[in-house]
Amino acid sequence: MTSAEMAQSPEAGTRTRRVHELIARQAAERGDAPGLIDSDGRVLSHAEYHAAIEEMAVLLRDRAVGPGDRVLIVAENCAAAALAIFATSRLDAIAVPVNARMTGPELERITAHAAPRTILYTSHVSPEARAHAQAAGAAEVTTTTGSLGIATGPAGAPEPGPEGPERVAVILYTTGTTGDPKGVMLTHANLLFAGASSAAMRAMVLGDRIYGALPLTHVFGLASMLMAGASCGACVQLETRFAPDRLLAALKDGATVLPAVPQMHALLMKHTASLGLDRLEGAKLRYVSSGAAPLDPAWKRKAEAFYGLPLQNGYGMTESTAGVCGTRNPIGTPDVSVGPALPGIEIRIDPAASDAEGVGEIHTRGPHVMKGYYRNPEATAQVIDAEGWLKTGDLGRIDAEGRLHVVGRCKELIIRSGFNVYPPEVEAALNDHPCVVQAAVIGRSRGGNEEVLAFVQCTDPVPEPATLKAHVSERLSSYKRPSKILIVDRLPAAATGKILKHKLLGTFADRLAELDAEEN
Repeated sequence: MTSAEMAQSPEAGTRTRRVHELIARQAAERGDAPGLIDSDGRVLSHAEYHAAIEEMAVLLRDRAVGPGDRVLIVAENCAAAALAIFATSRLDAIAVPVNARMTGPELERITAHAAPRTILYTSHVSPEARAHAQAAGAAEVTTTTGSLGIATGPAGAPEPGPEGPERVAVILYTTGTTGDPKGVMLTHANLLFAGASSAAMRAMVLGDRIYGALPLTHVFGLASMLMAGASCGACVQLETRFAPDRLLAALKDGATVLPAVPQMHALLMKHTASLGLDRLEGAKLRYVSSGAAPLDPAWKRKAEAFYGLPLQNGYGMTESTAGVCGTRNPIGTPDVSVGPALPGIEIRIDPAASDAEGVGEIHTRGPHVMKGYYRNPEATAQVIDAEGWLKTGDLGRIDAEGRLHVVGRCKELIIRSGFNVYPPEVEAALNDHPCVVQAAVIGRSRGGNEEVLAFVQCTDPVPEPATLKAHVSERLSSYKRPSKILIVDRLPAAATGKILKHKLLGTFADRLAELDAEEN
């Protein structure tokens, strides 16, 4: 029986009903084994990990946190952030982790919506968290893992819920919001399933060390790192902010599992190239994956040559507690799908809206689907139907082997002169150029049509836009080719490394205006 199947079995449900019990179990069974490495390098055994969670629970209980209360955790990766998430579970309260690099107004909107009883700030590792704590007049408290800011929140009424695994454990606010925030409610059952599934897919065991630069305030880091490690007893090495030199050092020091996004891989390869190295040497790394963005064949080949390992791909979203699909490919396979559905999960293409090529909106159903959006039943009903299918908003197709191919976002589909243009296909053509680090493609309405805009981050020597246009002209039909290519120093991105496409037009408005003026 796989660990994913065990997570669904009645015996496992009786044994582990809330996420903090994962650490309690590891402490009882393998207390001396390392469970967490803090961002400053301090190693906590599972026994110390469990004791620190209990200490954090006392701190929260002393602030009157109880069942159904929300605890806002304004954080960047560190042991205290992980402890706060598990300690909140210990009290049957609800953790609301948010990235400390949010602006003040963004944080205020989430605070007003979540109405937490208590707010924690990881001020000892994050200047932004410290600034938010000072603005809130937070008190400073000392814990085993460092000093924290703590403040009283609006303290809305406790959220009612059933006892056990169906109780809401975490609320995650989705990236790139304007207007009203949208909080995704994930239950203990969601997170237990996601952690076990992720550990099983990676064949993780006691003795593995997961490199944890993905933010715990986002579902990829929360489920595929923190919960996966807790599920199988692997050690999670937390990194407050990603830096390629620190990743290289961690890989040489014994990290074995690397869940990452394409930008992290690209920056690591760029860093090692600056050291005169074209491949990773002397590492114990055994599993490497790329998520949160499409994978193109040329880039995949380059990454596999660098690591000497297969680069696994996957698909998920906040509303699906991260994992929906994943690959288990051997090195060198040309497959750039996101793989078949994980055990216990169903996928389909919207039967009412697929095109002649089988492309349509991706739906998924199973124990990974969120409970809903917090205090927003109308929005919940729009994305989860009466049969439990989650409408992802992503476009894809399923091939004859049952593998899912994601081709874009429903809202990002570009219709140019009556033809459908899927941004990932254009991005893959650009990424195939040896000097391109990453590319982002969007559509813009112009004169009753849509034009294709490409924003490209490059390494030295930086090619001219005309060179890139010639490059893609050999790979794309004329209607798919970008009308304009902007070479930029940096693309706007979330803390996860996910490119924030909704910010491209605003970020580069002046550059686009100059190009528009030249055309006229």
